[in-house]
Amino acid sequence: MSDLLYSDTEDDLRSAVRALLTDRAGPNELLARVETDSPYVPGLWRTLATDIGAAGLLVPEKLGGQGASHREAAVVLEELGRAVTPVPYLTSSVIATETLLSIEDPGEQVTDLLADLAAGRTVAVLAVPLTAAPDFRLATGGRITGVADATAADVLLVPRADGLYAVPAAEAVIEPQTPLDLTRPLAAVDADGAAGVRLAAGEAAAEAIRRGLLAGAGLLASEQLGLAVWCLEETVRHTKDRYQFNRPVGSFQALKHRMAQLWLETVNARAAARAAADALATGDPDAPLTVAVAQAYCSNVAVHAAEECVQLHGGIGMTWEHPAHLALKRAKSTQLALGSAGHHRAVIAELADLPAPA
Repeated sequence: MSDLLYSDTEDDLRSAVRALLTDRAGPNELLARVETDSPYVPGLWRTLATDIGAAGLLVPEKLGGQGASHREAAVVLEELGRAVTPVPYLTSSVIATETLLSIEDPGEQVTDLLADLAAGRTVAVLAVPLTAAPDFRLATGGRITGVADATAADVLLVPRADGLYAVPAAEAVIEPQTPLDLTRPLAAVDADGAAGVRLAAGEAAAEAIRRGLLAGAGLLASEQLGLAVWCLEETVRHTKDRYQFNRPVGSFQALKHRMAQLWLETVNARAAARAAADALATGDPDAPLTVAVAQAYCSNVAVHAAEECVQLHGGIGMTWEHPAHLALKRAKSTQLALGSAGHHRAVIAELADLPAPA
């Protein structure tokens, strides 16, 4: 049986990431930047990727990485979700990195790119829509809309009819789009005019992309978990401090029941997210099923937690000055990211041989 508890190493990593985000990317910093040309906090990515070494967690030590696993990367994403931090960690250090690691017989271009990613020198983004599920049939070529963090990328991993190509971002046409979640920028990408370097061909490329998106979907559940936990903790704190009729509003039975229900949901979400991270880390053959379960559950828990956070904060929760709206927009955005809950439930039914009623 898998051990889903956090190790001492994972706890230490969590402490380091949380301290960095508290110091450099608190709510005030985010609220001041979300409506600027770029929500990314200057210097934050380099510190997270290089000084803490988070960018190379999935990369083997022989390629300059940390040689860790998806469990450690999940802890980083929990903290990034908790703080709704605008950094290209999910897109570059998980999806793009896992895609490159999944290429059979990688050439020098792949190993060099992985070394650059692990060292934090390069940001790579897989040029597919953020909504693309692991089993999504990818269109090749043309203008691709809804690509997350493309504006922060140095290299784009572009699917084409004959394989997967690495294209310098400077050679592609990248048009920023207006997303619901301002902390995760989206863009339309057209790289047809750039030559690029082919990294994998045919089915090998398709399988590498599938595994990259599968890892992204599995670890996105940890980001959603972190967001839900923050919403619950912030709501409990507020309802303890806010008084009506000379009593903390959190002492009202109806509100206690709502927060207790949300606590149960976050506990279940933690189990699902940790199971997905562990399945990916151990190469479990049932990883696609475990990932689908995690996404089908955690995406809705994050939205429910964010909605409760906004509502139970009362008037202040509806204002632009409070960060609750950032959490709600991130939660709604991730509800569609890497496959909707409905899509993942259909995957569960297929993998578990549970056909829908006739």
